[in-house]
Amino acid sequence: MVFRALLLVLLLAPAAPAPAATIGDAAPLAIGETFTIESQVLGETRRINVYRAPGYGAAPDAALPVLYMPDGGIGEDFLHVAGLVQVSVMNGTMRPFMVVGIENTERRRDLTGPTDNAEDRKIAPRVGGSAAFRAFLRDELMPAIDARYATSGQTAIVGESLAGLFVVETFLLAPGLFDQHIAIDPSLWWNDGALLEGLDAHLGGRGDEPGVLFLAHSGQVELAAATARLAWALRAAAKPELRVEYAPMPGERHQTIYHPAALGAFRALFEVPGDEMD
Repeated sequence: MVFRALLLVLLLAPAAPAPAATIGDAAPLAIGETFTIESQVLGETRRINVYRAPGYGAAPDAALPVLYMPDGGIGEDFLHVAGLVQVSVMNGTMRPFMVVGIENTERRRDLTGPTDNAEDRKIAPRVGGSAAFRAFLRDELMPAIDARYATSGQTAIVGESLAGLFVVETFLLAPGLFDQHIAIDPSLWWNDGALLEGLDAHLGGRGDEPGVLFLAHSGQVELAAATARLAWALRAAAKPELRVEYAPMPGERHQTIYHPAALGAFRALFEVPGDEMD
């Protein structure tokens, strides 16, 4: 009985506190680089965020293609797109890329073209600045990236919503600026759908310039209808120098489509050559 009582006391006694864990000092967690560029075209300072996928610098000739992205701030889409590139490169479903994110200052100004629609002009104090933003990319940012990093000469651009509108506009109006274009749920309603209505003239202006356009849309009816119309019109144009990938995603919402659509685009457009998978 004495033994049982002693055992019960031991079982019910509070356990001795575990020694406190030693916790080191916190340090910043960096996934890439950030810098600013003074834009003469836009008359303002722009912040640029850069992620270089694994493989960068592995050899002296390890230049990377560059994926440019509007909405590229740390508090915008940069982190999840950079993460998607990282995991896709690591699992062998896409080639290494450099991601260059352009942080917004006046998003609705930079990503929209001119409009004759009074309702469009209500969305921001200033709209219709896409030509200037494209000039910033072409004349200032892209040369700065080529000067700062080892780049392969291949360029791509990805954007969703108004940024998707900018991607489509760039594909049509600035052939050759980018090799691949990824437009997700593009806001093709802008200016009463003028990009769609003027499609034949825009395609004529491209001449024989090659180009690749990946189009994806969610189940949002207005966006889906316009994107599908653009995809089928481009295919019906029967221009062999153009490659159009069309990926309807009716199960996604406008708020959820970016990540799965970008994943599909990267796998479709940036696949690893077969011999590199062996």
